[in-house]
Amino acid sequence: MCNEYARRITPEQLRAGWGAADAKMLFPEGASNMPELASIRITDASLILRASPVEAGAAEAVTRRWSWPGPRGKPVYNFRSDGREFENKATSGRCLIPADGFYEYTDAAAEDAAAADLFGAVAAKPAKKQPKAKWEFSIPGLDWFCIAGLWRTDPAVGEAFTMLTTEPGPDIAPYHDRQIVLLTPPDYARWLSGEAPATDLCKPLPAGTLAVKRVR
Repeated sequence: MCNEYARRITPEQLRAGWGAADAKMLFPEGASNMPELASIRITDASLILRASPVEAGAAEAVTRRWSWPGPRGKPVYNFRSDGREFENKATSGRCLIPADGFYEYTDAAAEDAAAADLFGAVAAKPAKKQPKAKWEFSIPGLDWFCIAGLWRTDPAVGEAFTMLTTEPGPDIAPYHDRQIVLLTPPDYARWLSGEAPATDLCKPLPAGTLAVKRVR
């Protein structure tokens, strides 16, 4: 599951990419509060898009905390979408999390298995435990894309968001047994408005959609 992502885009790129969604974007808190970030982690404040409460059919861009405290205090930063539906309400609803990349990590055993697939043999393991390998995923051809999420009002931290997860697609399966739900421009407005059932959109993208590179 995802515990780190990147959003290295400008407000101009955000507006340009949103044009394909055929919906208006509002900035009730100001577009200036959108620094380019290579690493956004759990509990950080970050940009989300959600249905505007004041203008039907429009989206609003606001900055909110990633994760809210669960029943035992652990942060709810990922949430399983499997078989569930999600409605927009006054204090909770669907949201989109703009990103241009997200990260997954693999341990030495997973990396060795990948090497075995490529070269037919596994190199000797180093005696000292090595840091996990870090992989960055992106969508070629898009300056940015969206992660499907939920927002809610929490009594402890105020409004916060989480990322939805689903079973892994072919691009993610070699690296993790779950993945975040990724959406592309044709589905942005359908997700935010609630017109599309969650079960229609919360599924992996086709094989070959994602590019991956090792960054550590």
